[in-house]
Amino acid sequence: MTALDDIVEMDPTTLDRSDPEGVIGLLADACSNAGRWGEADVLGTLNLIDDESRAAAAGLVRRGRTFSLSLPFDTNGPQNGWRRRTNPVHTMLDTGVDAERGIQGFPHGLGGADDVVAMPLQCSTQWDGLGHIFDHGWAYNGRRAGDVVTSAGDQVTGIETAAAAIAGRGVLLDVGRLLGDDVEGDGGELADGFAITTEHLRACISAQGATSTVGPGDIVLVRTGRLTRAKREGWGQYAGGPAPGLSITTAGWLRRTDIAAIATDTWGFEVRPNEFDEAFQPLHQVVIPNIGLFVGEMWNLDELAADCAQDGSYDFWLTAVPIPFTGAVGAPVNPLAVK
Repeated sequence: MTALDDIVEMDPTTLDRSDPEGVIGLLADACSNAGRWGEADVLGTLNLIDDESRAAAAGLVRRGRTFSLSLPFDTNGPQNGWRRRTNPVHTMLDTGVDAERGIQGFPHGLGGADDVVAMPLQCSTQWDGLGHIFDHGWAYNGRRAGDVVTSAGDQVTGIETAAAAIAGRGVLLDVGRLLGDDVEGDGGELADGFAITTEHLRACISAQGATSTVGPGDIVLVRTGRLTRAKREGWGQYAGGPAPGLSITTAGWLRRTDIAAIATDTWGFEVRPNEFDEAFQPLHQVVIPNIGLFVGEMWNLDELAADCAQDGSYDFWLTAVPIPFTGAVGAPVNPLAVK
């Protein structure tokens, strides 16, 4: 594990766009948490949320107002089939029609409805688990990827290991409101391809004030406004297409702040197109298998952001536990922020 003072703070203006391999390797080595919590660890940065910090975060509930940060899970969702991801398919097994006709076979007039859903586990609001991304065939904590994820699923860091862990202090960084265009009074939107740098994150914290200070164990939510635009204009290429997002040069900040998790309102968390001549999700390759950072995507942050802007308070109690599908490398979530 690297000492915090030795972690690289990379200048986005000098980024070598022809060398993703070199940049990824440099950041992976500098930011690695391998072995930090022992060779058997499966939680990564979620270890930074402890009972004491959760108890303190509970005190952030002031008005009791709740915000669901999830998109609907339905056939009108964001997916367009790219990377073989589809939207949920919801099918009824028993209906009110069956009950009316008396064909369900229950006694004394009892009737009921039942249903089933088929869907990729990362088709809408979700967490990326630690088994989702590898770096040169290696998974989080120095494990061989093939020893972690097999055809039976993630045998080591399956999403179920995080089922009780992701609850604590949430912090919203509304970069879209600070730096983006306010279209139709919707709260601000960054342009596709806008790379959010460490300087942008610090500027947002400074502008929002003390309640947006970020530290160990926090769950950071970054609003870009990309989802806001998709709601207005339609999904289009929201899934997999151009988008604002975090620059790969923020890797050092993500490690140095010791946050527990981060989530955005975009499909892929990091800026797209990526910041190299040829690359695919390089920041994922640094933060998941090397830092052990949990990454959330497609979170619906607009209502919460509007409330934060109105009352000037940007931290809150956040519960965002994944559905514990055994062996899954990611899972749906209905995050709940309480202010």
